[in-house]
Amino acid sequence: MGAQLAAVIGTGQTNHTAKRLDVSMAGLCREAIDRAMADAGTDWADIDAVVLGKAPDLFEGVMMPELFLADALGATGKPLLRVHTAGSVGGSTGNVAASLVQSGVHRRVLAVAFEKQSESNAMWALSIMPPFHMPVGAGAGGYFAPHVRSYIRRSGAPNHIGAIVAAKDRRNGALNPYAHLKQPDITVESVQASPMLWDPIRYDETCPSSDGAAAVVIADEQTAKGRPAAWIHATAMRTEPTTFAGRDQVSPQAGKDAAAALWKQAGISDPVSEVDVAEIYVPFSWFEPMWLENLGFTEEGQGWKFTEAGETAIGGRLPVNPSGGVLSSNPIGASGLLRYAEAAMQVLGRAGEHQVDGARVAVGHAYGGGSQYFSLWVVGSERPGAR
Repeated sequence: MGAQLAAVIGTGQTNHTAKRLDVSMAGLCREAIDRAMADAGTDWADIDAVVLGKAPDLFEGVMMPELFLADALGATGKPLLRVHTAGSVGGSTGNVAASLVQSGVHRRVLAVAFEKQSESNAMWALSIMPPFHMPVGAGAGGYFAPHVRSYIRRSGAPNHIGAIVAAKDRRNGALNPYAHLKQPDITVESVQASPMLWDPIRYDETCPSSDGAAAVVIADEQTAKGRPAAWIHATAMRTEPTTFAGRDQVSPQAGKDAAAALWKQAGISDPVSEVDVAEIYVPFSWFEPMWLENLGFTEEGQGWKFTEAGETAIGGRLPVNPSGGVLSSNPIGASGLLRYAEAAMQVLGRAGEHQVDGARVAVGHAYGGGSQYFSLWVVGSERPGAR
């Protein structure tokens, strides 16, 4: 059997906040799942398999939570697959679910990803001393700040670029009813006045710690035909070790390779002109220009100029994170699937107040670990090959 077409026919996400004390982990997942199933007009009997993603188990302090969640996920008597690729896991979950449909193994797959950080402590979980590894006692921000400094040094970017991204994404988040942080009045100046956490990353340039979940229903061509669908044009995943001699941590090779494979599979030769909207994983604001370059939207050293010119704002040449992105909501395990779901919502025309006019092709992106795991997909309003 050859490769089958697959499409997103429904998306759902929770209301994101620092502490969802009103629901258990199961209830959190079901909130997103029930919304995705309703959006897809799908019942449990229609789902053939469930793919669950979440970040390290230490983030909740529960080992292998997929086991006790199986019943709530509707996976009783069905294949249930757990995916884990650190912070990129939400994207990887979408890719794995898509592959199950594209391979012809299943016709309709539910992908769900979550994080309930309030039940543990992600900073502690990221700072423990693993065996045979150099400890990093400063969490994600302390780990990535040197990469940002390297980018600034290499590209000659002025200091205010991170503040531009932060103000843009937080204002976008104010348009998103599900977003954790809503700051419609935030400005570049107010971001620059916020406390320095890890030089050069300021308080308002860093992502929140959120409880939340996301879900998508992916279906085969027969199911999706004749109904609104976000057709999956391409997927890609690549990894590399955290440390090796000569590793470029500003623009990792795995990210470049994943993007090159994605564009080739999607038949895209000039991403910046052929993609209408991008949901890129930006947990610290400076990563927007860094990933614009890594993914091939701009030349090396030019990402910050694209951002400074306003091209990544809604209404710009390539709107980036109209949902508010990871800077507005960060349930780590779900953050990548949120990027994927928001990309699908854009081409479905279901993004509400943060809808990009005329969005027909969208990209979802996630990265994880020490910038070592990458996952991407391209979705479109038309079937692959119809463009």
